[in-house]
Amino acid sequence: MNNNDLPLFSNQAKSDEPGGVNSAPRGASAMTVSEVTAKIKNNLENEFYEIWVKGEISNYKPAASGHVYFSLKDETASIAVAAFGWNKRKTKATFDLKDGLEVLCRGNVSVYPPRGNYQLLVDAIEPVGAGALQLAFEQLKEKLMKDGLFDQKRKRPLPKYPKKLAVITSPQAAALRDVLTVLRRRAPFVEVVLIPALVQGEDAPAKLIQAVRVANRYKLGEAILLTRGGGSIEDLWAFNHEELARTIAASEIPLVSAVGHEVDFTIADFVADLRAPTPSAGAEILTQHWVELRERTRQNQVRLLQGFRRELQMKRRILETLAAKLKSPQAQLREKIQKTDELAMSLERGMRLILERKQTGLERLSLKLNALSPLNVLSRGYALVQDEKGHVVRHASDARAKQMLKLRFSDGEIEVRTTE
Repeated sequence: MNNNDLPLFSNQAKSDEPGGVNSAPRGASAMTVSEVTAKIKNNLENEFYEIWVKGEISNYKPAASGHVYFSLKDETASIAVAAFGWNKRKTKATFDLKDGLEVLCRGNVSVYPPRGNYQLLVDAIEPVGAGALQLAFEQLKEKLMKDGLFDQKRKRPLPKYPKKLAVITSPQAAALRDVLTVLRRRAPFVEVVLIPALVQGEDAPAKLIQAVRVANRYKLGEAILLTRGGGSIEDLWAFNHEELARTIAASEIPLVSAVGHEVDFTIADFVADLRAPTPSAGAEILTQHWVELRERTRQNQVRLLQGFRRELQMKRRILETLAAKLKSPQAQLREKIQKTDELAMSLERGMRLILERKQTGLERLSLKLNALSPLNVLSRGYALVQDEKGHVVRHASDARAKQMLKLRFSDGEIEVRTTE
């Protein structure tokens, strides 16, 4: 809309001549363009003050000065918009304006005198639907995703058995107490280096960026835990800072982001090498391999002790079996002595029995021999005749004349000489 659109002079008489207009009446004064524009400007600014206008952005043109210009339109009309200093504003709710974005603009309707156009001078812009913070979050997320900061291939693996951890958080944060409690319980030997930083407010992003850089410059840990407790999107907004995201991506030390509760997501979560749902979970993730190693060690110790017990029981049974079979030399000597005594006694009994049997047999033979002995015959008055050589002379014809013979009687012997 411009000055030509306003029917301020619609009651002027038209000339009967073709294309002409009657001259101004004598004595009447004409308004200058500036006066008309000023009057319109005053009327508009007084009528349309601190109004909200909804429409779609088109013809978006940011200026190097930090001002932005665009049109706000709907299905049937459009209005020029100027937002002075928009791109230089440092509020956390700032989001990127672009064509096609439906917004609510608060401002005053004013006239731009050099062109005679009216426009809306805005001091606040809100996206329709999602809030300003959420829109800024989504825009930054999309930008960093396109830059590859969320790519899994660029993320670093966490150390399996860290001995030193750098924790970036506020010293007064409840999250710090939770983290230290978990670390003391799961891995008390892990050294913790606290790098204090603001975790909320306008100065928090710069402090967090500085903390990440300090941790890297002085190698304060094998891994970094960036953490704070839960809160609203405003409370967590420091972790949605673009420079912080790029600092995290450039960190040479693996970084775990444990910001807020399980339902909270920040840009730092997407850029970090690993996102933990809570501060305690972050500490658990960084010590999980230590816990697994301790559990495996405990299980191996149990199995080793059980194996030792089984082996000891088996060896004890073997030893008991061998001990039952093995006797001491003294016991063996006693057994040998006893066995020797038993054998001696048995031999003595056997010899006695043998002697008794032999004696009995001898007596029987003696009786038989006595019964057959010549001495018994001699005792009945007979004599045994033997020659000089002791040969028995059985017949008289066996003797010679003048031969010496020995006659043996039962009670003795005599020698005789034959005569014939």
